[in-house]
Formats: sequence, C-alpha cells, structure tokens
Amino acid sequence: MQGALMLDIAGTWLTSEDRHLLRQPEVGGVILFSRNIEHPRQVRALCHSIRAVRPDILLAVDQEGGRVQRLRQGFVAVPAMRRFAEHPNASALAKACGWLMATEVLAVGLDFSFAPVLDLDYGRSRVIGARAFEQDPETAAQLAGAFIDGMHEAGMPATGKHFPGHGWAEADSHVAIPTDERTLGQIQATDLIPFQRLAQRLDGVMPAHVIYTQVDEHPAGFSPFWLQNILRQQLGFTGVIFSDDLSMAGAQVAGDAGARILAALGAGCTMGLVCNDRAAAELALSCLQQQSVQPPHGLSLMQRRTCVELNYKEHPRWLQSLGLLRIAGLVD
Repeated sequence: MQGALMLDIAGTWLTSEDRHLLRQPEVGGVILFSRNIEHPRQVRALCHSIRAVRPDILLAVDQEGGRVQRLRQGFVAVPAMRRFAEHPNASALAKACGWLMATEVLAVGLDFSFAPVLDLDYGRSRVIGARAFEQDPETAAQLAGAFIDGMHEAGMPATGKHFPGHGWAEADSHVAIPTDERTLGQIQATDLIPFQRLAQRLDGVMPAHVIYTQVDEHPAGFSPFWLQNILRQQLGFTGVIFSDDLSMAGAQVAGDAGARILAALGAGCTMGLVCNDRAAAELALSCLQQQSVQPPHGLSLMQRRTCVELNYKEHPRWLQSLGLLRIAGLVD
C-alpha cells in the first residue's frame, strides 16, 4: 500500500516533538490552522523552519474565502464564493480572486489552499452554504473553473472538494455522519457535473465524509466505488486524493485513527489528514509504519510552482485584481 499522512502542529513555532514527527517519511504534509498564524512574516518563518526539517513536505491551509480562511491579519478578506454569481462579470471576478488568494498564500511559503469548493448550494447544508459558487452545476463549474485558472496562473495547484458533493446532505460531518439518500443517477445529473467538467484541471480532490445510502454503504472517502470507479475511471482524474480530516465525526464509522487512515488509503486516497488530535495523528503514523506503507507517487503535483516574495502588493496584477474586486464590492 502507498500513502502518506498530513498532520498539524500546536503553535506558531516548531517544538522538538514536531520536528521528530516531521522527520518520519510517512508524514508527507502539514496543514496550518488559525492558531499557527499571527502575521505574514511569522507564517513565512514557520514554513521555512518546517522545510529546514523536510524540504519535500507539502504545506497547506484552508483559505477558501468567507467564513473559511485561516490567514487574516495582513491578508485580504476573501469573499464567500456564493457572492460571485451576483455579478455580470462573475467569471472575471472569480479568476481575479483565485489569483489574489493564491498569491498571498504562496507568498508566506505555503504550497496550496484546499480550494475551491465544488459543492452545490441547495440551501440545505449549513456547513456548505455560501462556500459553494452556485446551485446550478454548470454555473458552479464555470465559476470554479475561472477561480482555478487564477490559482494556476499564480502558481498554485487546485483541490476540488467535497467529492462527489456535500451540498445535499444536511448534517455537518464535523460533528455527525451525514447521509445523502439520492440515487447515483440523480447525483450524476447534478453534483458530479462540476467535478466532471474540471477533472482534467484539478490537481487534487478531497472526498466528502458523506454516506450516499443508495450507492454505497461507506462514506465517499472510504469508498473504492466513489474513488476508483467514479473519480479515477469514469471522470479520468489522475491527481492527488486527500481525505477530509479523519478526526471528524463523519469518519468515525471506520474505527480509530489507525483504522481510518488505512481505510482511506485502501479505498484510494493518496494522503490522509489527521488534524487537531496529536494522539490520533501519532496512532495513524504508527499504523502506517507497522504496515510498511510506502510514500505515494505524484505528491510533487501539489508543490507550489512559483516562489512569491512578500512585496507582491507592488505587483501590477495585484493592484489590478484587488481594484477589480473592490469595485465589485467584494473586498474592502
């Protein structure tokens, strides 16, 4: 079996325990949260210290926009994605925002943000809601595609989430196990469309902790049917598959953290995330070591393609993009 673990750290600098974990070859990534972030220079220094231990490691963050953005002080407040559809030049605005978000994230030394959200906004899911671009799947695909274009032009790989769509399920997978009772045909005609349209432009995909009861008994992130038959074979996706956080309640059906990461990797995930629970991350790591899980191929696809300096706000495209978003009333 191949695969890797992405974990988190407790504070704004590395401890000796952090450094020990980062040296383990089974650890392939670190995700930063708000508690790790003070201001741009501090984040850049933290990323530098992590890469001093493991130059090849992936560094990630959730900087979607709206209520989901970890980088705040000294960064642009990215709007919720649902707001773009309100404007006649929505695609141009989405592209400008994708470029701007990616430039800021790259400038502090991170590789990528887990974005964009490809879920549809049915008005049912409180955890998705305005994080989605639209309810109409074709419009959502168009706007997300423009956002991805902006990310790519800045030098950042894009990760679509939450496959095959979290917008219909009402429960929050952070605290419950959501279910979606629709048929495969209904999902293919709606939620799968953005993933289908963008499969060749996405570098990563994150599946949902949702059980689609008429399709498979397992949540999508533990389902060979969803990850292998649908995502890989039918949609032709060849990039990296990240599990959603395996510490979330929606993942508890698979057992403890060790069983969860093995189930995720066995189903087809490339990297399993275990966040906000150091004991669980250590258990997951121990299981990978006991099972002699080998580092996966293709993780380099998620490495940043451009090194951005902290003086990026002097760049003409930065000023142009920010001005475009300001005129539209999307940023301050």
